[in-house]
Amino acid sequence: MSGPGPGDAPVILYDTTLRDGTQGENITLSLADKLRVARMLDEFGMPFIEGGWPGSNPKDIEFFAAARSIRWERAKLAAFGSTRHRSNRPEDDPNLRELVAAETPVVTIFGKSWELHVTEVLGATLPENLDMIADSVRFVVDRGREAVYDAEHYFDGYTSNPQYALDTLRAAFEGGARTLVLCDTNGGTLTNELVDVVGKTRDTLGRVIDTSLVTWGIHTHNDAELAVANSMAAVAAGIRHVQATINGYGERAGNANMVSILANLALKTPHALVPAGGGHLDGLTELSRSVAEIANITPNDYQPYVGRSAFAHKGGVHGAAVAKVERSYQHIDPAAVGNEGRLVVSELGGRANISIRAEQLGHQLEGVVDPRELSKLIKQLEADGLAFEGAEASFELLIRRHAADYTAPFRIVDYTCLVEQRDGRELLAEATVKVEVDGEILHTAADGNGPVHALDAALRKALRAFYPGLDEVHLVDYKVRILDGGAATAARTRVVIDSMDGARTWSTMGSDTNIIAASASALADSLEYAIWKSGSELRRRDERHFTTAHDPDATTTASTTRGATATPRR
Repeated sequence: MSGPGPGDAPVILYDTTLRDGTQGENITLSLADKLRVARMLDEFGMPFIEGGWPGSNPKDIEFFAAARSIRWERAKLAAFGSTRHRSNRPEDDPNLRELVAAETPVVTIFGKSWELHVTEVLGATLPENLDMIADSVRFVVDRGREAVYDAEHYFDGYTSNPQYALDTLRAAFEGGARTLVLCDTNGGTLTNELVDVVGKTRDTLGRVIDTSLVTWGIHTHNDAELAVANSMAAVAAGIRHVQATINGYGERAGNANMVSILANLALKTPHALVPAGGGHLDGLTELSRSVAEIANITPNDYQPYVGRSAFAHKGGVHGAAVAKVERSYQHIDPAAVGNEGRLVVSELGGRANISIRAEQLGHQLEGVVDPRELSKLIKQLEADGLAFEGAEASFELLIRRHAADYTAPFRIVDYTCLVEQRDGRELLAEATVKVEVDGEILHTAADGNGPVHALDAALRKALRAFYPGLDEVHLVDYKVRILDGGAATAARTRVVIDSMDGARTWSTMGSDTNIIAASASALADSLEYAIWKSGSELRRRDERHFTTAHDPDATTTASTTRGATATPRR
């Protein structure tokens, strides 16, 4: 378990995102997606990229065909596949032929280590399986490929029959494999058990083969929440080849997370790495999030090292300490992995969190509002159902409204929302809104596919008459949270709205026992924030312009008066 000596071999990282990662539920990568991810991994510095299983599907065959025309700067591509079928000769086995046809410098063969799988899954005898392993590895080695052997279910197999599990490794070695990977395929091995098996395997096999020629590898799954810990423990026990996937994507509960393993090894151990230094470590956050985006998976905010919340500080004690000494509550400098620290505004934070977060957002509280008083106000508002950590635009507006020169750009005088369902016909929702801007009241109406949509359409129609910049603003997400479910339909709700204008995205919120009222508050904040941040100036437009320029499906009629209201027409 001691650190490496002067002549110790480096730890080599082997990425399996494009093969094992795509076996995760709800993860599907197109051919173009796979090529994009492979390029990213190569640019990052990953030395081995397992591109897929060409014997299992046409897409992976196409991937390797396309990969042959790409110049790979750092990575060696690996094609993955199984041992031959028990009834086939190697040269006649379709799977092995596709592996060689992929023309990759590396071929990874997996074989069975657990007698349960040999006899009950493959339907082979134990000696037949040993021949299948040796023959398959020899087939690819004889054709000039570097062979990596994945001993599937190795730890379960060793527990069941240690000698047979060892025999499978010996068969792979005799076939020509020089990288022997011990796989915790079911992901249920505890760390102390895994380390014990690794040690016994290396010691015992070292008596019958020349293990100085072997690079020992580890491949873990996360079913017991131990994949990263087991991989790190295996490295400490002498393993020098580590297989994992970006963000831990993979079957069932996932694989070992390459992002965490890479950062742990690079920043917290003395081991030399391939890629050197862990690759472009300050691009690790971008790599993690880019792969998530390509896979159409929402990034995990709480993922270590690279998650949005990985270096977020919400508690008041934490915030005050970080404000004085940043590393007091951070195990590394976030910039080392391309992330950033931030303070979260909430009822749990104190004046330090609020002051520093305000400064990070470009606001000075001095001369505007006392941080202590602002902290008290936030605590009270959050007790009433708001949550500023998920809606920082509302937090910024809260500060702005305390400024001496603040003037509200508009005021919602009143609104009405109607929902009608008659005789099985399509649902109809309508909203009318009165908005006051600079002493003038505009009264509009709009239809929508629901009351909030109708209210949003009517409010925007009114305000577009005065602030043309709002033409570019649109809602991108709408979330509702029930805060006290025990109250059933009388429960208080929190509404969070995400909006964007092409240049920026922001979140606002509202809370009320009435979901329409909560939505109206969040919508009003969203539009006020857009007016403020865009520097939009008050400019009245012709009525026919603003009522017909956008949203042709919404029916809107508007009238304006100075200091009075007019009745909308339908």
